Amino acid sequence: MRWSQAFIPTLRESPADAEAVSHKLLVRSGFIRQLGAGSYTMLPLGQRVRLKIAGIIRDEINAIGGQEMMLPTLHPAEIWRKSDRYELMGDNLFKLQDRKGGDLVLGMTEEEIFAMLATELFSYRDLPQIWYQMHTKFRDEPRPKSGLLRVREFTMKDSYTLDIDAPGLDSGFDKHYDAYKRIFARMGLEAVDVQASSGAMGGKESSEFMVRSNAGEDWIVTCETCDYRANVEKATSALDEVDDGDPGALERFPTPGLRTIRALAEAHPEIASPERQIKTLVYIVDDEPVLVLLRGDHELQEQKLADETAAVMSRPGQVDEIRELLGADPGSLGAVAVDGPRIIADHALQGRVNMTTGANEDDWHYQGVSVERDIPVTKWADLRAVTSGERCIRDGELLELWKGIEVGHIFKLGTKFSEAFGAYVQDEDGISHPIIMGSYGIGLERGMAAIVEANNDENGIIWPVSVAPFEVLITVVRPDDEATMASANRLYDDFDSAGVEVLLDDRAERPGVKFADSELIGIPFRVTVGPKGVDAGVAEVAHRRGMVKSELPLDEVVATLSETVAAARFGI
Repeated sequence: MRWSQAFIPTLRESPADAEAVSHKLLVRSGFIRQLGAGSYTMLPLGQRVRLKIAGIIRDEINAIGGQEMMLPTLHPAEIWRKSDRYELMGDNLFKLQDRKGGDLVLGMTEEEIFAMLATELFSYRDLPQIWYQMHTKFRDEPRPKSGLLRVREFTMKDSYTLDIDAPGLDSGFDKHYDAYKRIFARMGLEAVDVQASSGAMGGKESSEFMVRSNAGEDWIVTCETCDYRANVEKATSALDEVDDGDPGALERFPTPGLRTIRALAEAHPEIASPERQIKTLVYIVDDEPVLVLLRGDHELQEQKLADETAAVMSRPGQVDEIRELLGADPGSLGAVAVDGPRIIADHALQGRVNMTTGANEDDWHYQGVSVERDIPVTKWADLRAVTSGERCIRDGELLELWKGIEVGHIFKLGTKFSEAFGAYVQDEDGISHPIIMGSYGIGLERGMAAIVEANNDENGIIWPVSVAPFEVLITVVRPDDEATMASANRLYDDFDSAGVEVLLDDRAERPGVKFADSELIGIPFRVTVGPKGVDAGVAEVAHRRGMVKSELPLDEVVATLSETVAAARFGI
């Protein structure tokens, strides 16, 4: 491709609303353009990168036995109602009606449709199967932002394993795990797998693949000395032992104007330090009020509550709902002798005595609370959010909390969807079993953004060879010089013949503009051809990573770079 004939609309300034580095650079370098909130056009350079990512994914999923399909994105709503996810997905699911009033949705994932296809399997001899597609998905994000990192329309590779038993599911899960490690390595990403919540997907186990980045929206907990890694939605930590002494008597005492953990601790430090308080929260879980209890110095991780209750909808209670339920405003709430609502308490409160909590009357609290004696806990659960500096549950060492971009997620779904849609097969004894499914996703455009977040400098993008829009850029310093242009054209033709993807910058622009554009768009290798070099029989070769430069004889440039490019195509 010749730059003079290409559509590469580079910009000197970043978009005013861009915060993430990838958003700024992908727009500035002419890879993407925004159509609307959370909706982006892939310009020619962006599409070349996207197709490279798709090719890597396709290679690796095919290698584990994947069979590619293409499913519809427009689904009858009844299908999602049948799986109970029409309401579960909430406002994130695009819902619409056709001209006849029929309810439809735009698919954000395809478990339902693949489960329906699985009803055409009848025997254990038909299994295992690995089916996949790369297709457009839709998600009605409330706050699209950060360019390609949070969008409403995106391409996902979603694959599905179909097996007759748990060992088969484990095998398919492990195959995808290994394939994902290879995929991300080939994309130039240092992705680590972490324990994750399965959320609305359901299933007993899932792992996310995370790339460390301040542009990410997920918080990850890792141990400095062992292999413990978990999303904060799933993470837990070791608790220090607390000596509460002997249980005391339950006593009610006045606390006028004290409505926060901090205020109560400052007013009564001898009995109400934060770790000696019980925080009582009211949540409405599928229209049912639930009391959630945590230690006063801990925060609720809402996803843990949602997972524990298998809630379709969960939200904090409003002040009027709380007063109607408990008779007091937030700040004076407690669960002592409460009868009626479910009470879910965090494990950190188990066995605690001599605690302080609200008395369900404004400006009054209890002291001497023995949790298991005075509070009718319905269920104990891990509800608290882990913070940096806590201790690992495996080896007791310090935990680190860092931000990451989720680039892939793999789930052991189990039989939820096969049972809903009647996907059963017979075993060798003729007994019917629901097909056990796994689900495995990678967002292509998010992967592109993650690559840029991890591979850039102050001048622009640094694409790994494996996903670069072109592998070599020939920059012609004086395209009006006949000898210079002739040498550049020979290099261009020779690179093309050698199977190297090459872009020839033949524009009538100043050298400084061309060099700035070359570093901005991030092609891995740049060959600079100018009159002085041609006269001397050499060209300058620059590696974009580190901008290491050297001179090579003109007749050695193609052979040398072709070999370097070929070696780098499967990683950086």
